[in-house]
Amino acid sequence: MIYRDFQDMKLSALGFGSMRLPVVDGNDAQIDEAAALAMVDYAMAHGVNYYDTAWGYHDGNSELVMGKALARYPRESFFLATKFPGYDLANMDKVEAIFEKQLEKCRVDYFDFYLFHNVCEMNIDAYLDPKYGIHEYLMQQKAAGRIRHLGFSAHGAYPVLKRFLDAYGNDMEFCQLQINYLDWDFQDAKAKVELLKEHNIPVWVMEPLRGGKLARLEPTYEARLKALRPQESIPAWAFRFLQSLPTVAVTLSGMSNMEQLKANIATFEEDKPLTNAEMEALLAVAKEMTRKIALPCTACHYCVSHCPQGLDIPRLLELYNEHCFTGGGFIAPMALAAVPEDKLPGACLGCRSCEAVCP
Repeated sequence: MIYRDFQDMKLSALGFGSMRLPVVDGNDAQIDEAAALAMVDYAMAHGVNYYDTAWGYHDGNSELVMGKALARYPRESFFLATKFPGYDLANMDKVEAIFEKQLEKCRVDYFDFYLFHNVCEMNIDAYLDPKYGIHEYLMQQKAAGRIRHLGFSAHGAYPVLKRFLDAYGNDMEFCQLQINYLDWDFQDAKAKVELLKEHNIPVWVMEPLRGGKLARLEPTYEARLKALRPQESIPAWAFRFLQSLPTVAVTLSGMSNMEQLKANIATFEEDKPLTNAEMEALLAVAKEMTRKIALPCTACHYCVSHCPQGLDIPRLLELYNEHCFTGGGFIAPMALAAVPEDKLPGACLGCRSCEAVCP
């Protein structure tokens, strides 16, 4: 297992994500406990020491199962992370009750890593609102030793990330982002990583395979990559891309079965970052994948200055492209939930002034 230095610790470069544990009969709320525990055992035996869960995963059952699985090991033999569920605004005034319950569910006295979960357009105002006392409470728990390291995860756009960092950046020790070679440009992950670098905040990665979409590619794309690294599996290319980013410490993978776990652990037995030529080839594949579906937009904002409704057309196109490429998903609806009704796509008059000035 490859390890990355974080302060005075060595973290396994592959983190065990528990959002997609094996389930019974396709029921996401019913985790196959025996299979999940066997996967944790294999991971522990092969050097994985970072385990990530959250309040809402598997309808609230992920923390319970991961707590049970890890309780069988000495507390100092693993690092456990969970998150405050701010993706649901109804939770904002419940930080203390939720935190205490999470300790109980996970069967621990402290969390090694704790995160503000999913900082995004929908919840940024609430996260920054002192009336909820979320930041204050979590800092108190850190001072008390019940949180060893405090960070945040984010699916929001760059401006949201910047607002959060401007407010709390000095207290954040790590940030968990959706990063993969497709989203490097498609979701502007590159710019977000650079922003975190300015704050000296290391990166944790989620969705390295973009929900499995990068585990298998079209035959033409696979052939181009195989020509460069004949022995490398297609999923491994996604992990090698992340191994090429200096500020990435932990790459979380939500593995659903033992086969996936074994394959990922085998990949992380070696550190094999991409060469410049390989990086260029991989990013070219990503660009072609998105070009087939996405509406091209340079975000020059000429259209915005000519829109009688004042719609943020580049941002709306960005969300449209995300929605189309993903085939649905939660990112676009989540972002649109924070947009005033008179600025939603449905407010378009169809006057085509935007088309007249689009380069």
